[in-house]
Amino acid sequence: MELGISSFGDVKPDDVSGGAVNAHQRMQQLLEEIKLADEVGLDVFALGEHHRPDFVISAPEVVLAAAASLTKRIRLSSAVTVLSSADPVRVFQNFATLDLLSGGRAEIMAGRGSFIESFPLFGYDLNDYDELFTEKLELLLAINRQEVVSWQGKHRAAIPNLGVYPRPLQASLPIWLAVGGTPASAVRAGQLNLPMTVALLGGTPDRFVPLVNLYRQSARQAGHDISQLPLAINSHFYVADTSQQAANEFFPSYQVLMNRVGRERGWPPLGREQFEYLRQYGPLLVGSPQQIIDKILHFHELFQNTRYLAQVLGGPLTDHAKNLHAIELFGTKVAPAVRKALQPAQADVNK
Repeated sequence: MELGISSFGDVKPDDVSGGAVNAHQRMQQLLEEIKLADEVGLDVFALGEHHRPDFVISAPEVVLAAAASLTKRIRLSSAVTVLSSADPVRVFQNFATLDLLSGGRAEIMAGRGSFIESFPLFGYDLNDYDELFTEKLELLLAINRQEVVSWQGKHRAAIPNLGVYPRPLQASLPIWLAVGGTPASAVRAGQLNLPMTVALLGGTPDRFVPLVNLYRQSARQAGHDISQLPLAINSHFYVADTSQQAANEFFPSYQVLMNRVGRERGWPPLGREQFEYLRQYGPLLVGSPQQIIDKILHFHELFQNTRYLAQVLGGPLTDHAKNLHAIELFGTKVAPAVRKALQPAQADVNK
C-alpha cells in the first residue's frame, strides 16, 4: 500500500495586496515538508486547490513543480484540482509540464471541491455544478488519451481536431476522482475505471464501506478488472512520540479549523469530547506511531485500499518543527511497519 501526505497549505491571512510574508513563509515550509517526505520514503505528496485567504495553494501544480526540483522519487499530486471551474486543457498542460520536470511523477486528483469560491471567481454558475464537472472530466480524459482532440460541449469552446501539448513523460497522467460521500460520484469513478480517493469526513470509517463497494460493483458491471483498481483513503492525521502528546498538540489546531469551517456550514462547535471520540472511533489518525499503524491497518481491513493519504495541518494552526517530526515518524516508524504487515497479503495477491 502506498502511504503519503496531503495538505491544503493552511496559512494566516496576510490581509495585504502585496508583501505577503505569511504566505511566503508557508510556501517555504511546504517545500521543506515535501522534501522531508521524499527523504523518509513516503510515496506521494498531494496539495489541494483553494481560493480563500486561509489556504495558500490556489495553483498546486506550480508548488509541486518547485518541489520536483527538490525531490527524487515521491509522486506529486493535486488534492484536489477543482475541475468544474478550471479549463481542462490548461489543467492537462500544467500537469504534463510537471510530469516532464519531475521525471514522470505527476498525478491529478480531480474533484468538485469542498469549497465553492472558485465558481464566482472564474465566472461559473453554481446551478451548473454537476454538469460542469461531467463535461470537463470528459474533456480531460479525452486529452489524456490522445494527442489530437476533437470535442464539443456546452460550457467551453469546441476543439476542432487540435493537438494539446506538451505530452507527459508517463504514457498517460494518472487521474484520480476525489469523492466525499456521494454515491453518484463513486458510480462514475467505477464506470470510468478511474482510481478513486475517499475523504473520510466524520462518523465512523465503516459507514464508507458501502460507498467503496458501490465503486467496485459499478466498475465490475462496466466490465473492468477491479483487482487492478486503485483506491485511496484520506483523513486528518498527526503523530507524536506518545498518544497524549499527539492529542494535546493536535486538538487546538483541529478545533480552530473545524469550528471555522463549521460556522460557514452550520456545524455544531467541536469540543474535546467529540475530538476524542473521532480519534478513538472515527477517521482521525491522531496518536502514537503504534496507534497510527493499527488504524491504517484497520482501514485496509475495511476498504482493501491501495493508498492512504494523511491530511496534515500547518501554518498558523501548528508548530512547523512538530509537523516535520510527525512526517519523520510517519516515514521512519509507521510506514515500514504498515508495509511489513501487509507483505503477506500482497504476496497472496501476486500469486
